[in-house]
Formats: sequence, C-alpha cells, structure tokens
Amino acid sequence: MTGSVESVAGGPILVVRDLRRSFGGIKAADGVNLEVRRKEIVGLIGPNGSGKSTLFNLVSGAINPEGGEILFNGRDIAGWKPHRVARAGLARTFQIPALFDNMSVMENLLSAAAEGHWNGARGRAEEVLRLLRIEAVRDNRAVDLSGGQQKLLEFGRAMMREAPLVLLDEVTAGVHLNIRSIILDAVARLRDSGTTFFLIEHDMELVKNVCDRIIVMDAGQVITTGRFDEIATNSEVMQAYLGRRAEVSP
Repeated sequence: MTGSVESVAGGPILVVRDLRRSFGGIKAADGVNLEVRRKEIVGLIGPNGSGKSTLFNLVSGAINPEGGEILFNGRDIAGWKPHRVARAGLARTFQIPALFDNMSVMENLLSAAAEGHWNGARGRAEEVLRLLRIEAVRDNRAVDLSGGQQKLLEFGRAMMREAPLVLLDEVTAGVHLNIRSIILDAVARLRDSGTTFFLIEHDMELVKNVCDRIIVMDAGQVITTGRFDEIATNSEVMQAYLGRRAEVSP
C-alpha cells in the first residue's frame, strides 16, 4: 500500500510556516513549520496535548492563527473561514463524526456535494456507498448507525467533495478491524488517483504500514519528520513520548 516518497509525491500541496496560536499562556502552535507533498500519505503523531488537533483546526479554518502562513496550493489561507477553505479544495474528518443525525446515509452524502460539487453527485454517492460497503444502510438515519458505520459515513462525506487534500483526524480510532480495513483500502485507492492525505493517528502499527512520511509534534512544535524507521529511533521522539517535555493543551 505504501511506497517511497520519491515514487508517489510531487511538489508541496500544503506548506505551513511559523504558524502560531496560544490559549492563555499556553502555546498550542509555537512556530510550526511543515510541508505535505502531493500524493503523500503523511502521519501526524505526538503525545496528547502536543498541538496536533490545534494544527488541523488552524489549517481547516476552525480557529484563526495569531501569526504565520498556511499555503494551500500556493495560496495563503490563514484566517479563512472553514467554508472558504472547503471550497478551495480541502476536506477533513473529525474524531467525533459531524453528521446530520436525522438525515439518511444517502442524504448525508449528497449534502456534502450540495455546494460546488453537485455534478454527478448521485453517481458519486453510489460509488462511495459501494466502496465503503454501506449500501445496506443507505436509507438509515445517521443517528441509528453503529459507531463504526458513522466513521465510514464521515469519511464518505469527505470523499464526496473530491478534494485534493484530505485531513483525517483519527478516522480509524475505536472501529472494528473490518471497518479499519475498508477505510485504509479507500485511502489507498484515492491516493493512487491523486488525493493527498494528512492524518492524525495514535495507532503506530497503522502509521508504520500506511504513511510515506511522519511528522512528530510536541509542545506545539514540530520536533522531527521522516520515515517510520527514522523517527522510531529518534531521541527527541522518545523523550516526547516518555513525557519529559513540557505539556501543552490539546
């Protein structure tokens, strides 16, 4: 499923420079610098409170930075509202699925394509149902789905946007191994067709097997980046996970 960075990646689709955001006296993003190249699957790891979710919220427009740049496809999107970021071609999932509870699975998928992605939306929704193996619950309300099915639907909504960059926030956390396999197979297919993935994940086995490159955060900063075998023996990474660095808020 994975490949070398050189064989799958192009130029950068996302570049973050000196990104800063504080909450009170806590620096959740303390001069973050990183890049994600086209067609990469990049993992973002770090201990709890390292600033991973804050970074995703800054990139997707959920919160505003206090300084720095977020270059997406060459445009600085720092401070843009979430809907404008989404229109520019960035999709994301959340740890807790953000679904329309009283709408059906199909309606949830179609609603994700309602603004700017409507052409061919119904056919695309049928393909998403098939690929994620949720055809049998297509008419069920989102609130009536199992936790794993809700994760699939959340991912399916991101797929409906046909975004060149997708942020996945622990998309496989707490799901059955079969559902985990379905999601990862879909990620592989989409990457092969040109989609870039940037994902937060705590499952090190998944990170090892899926990600081309890994970025490690601690205390609001990027402390290293590289292949799994490189970061696994990095002394700063060991220190971060053993809790010998200052902790920050989530």
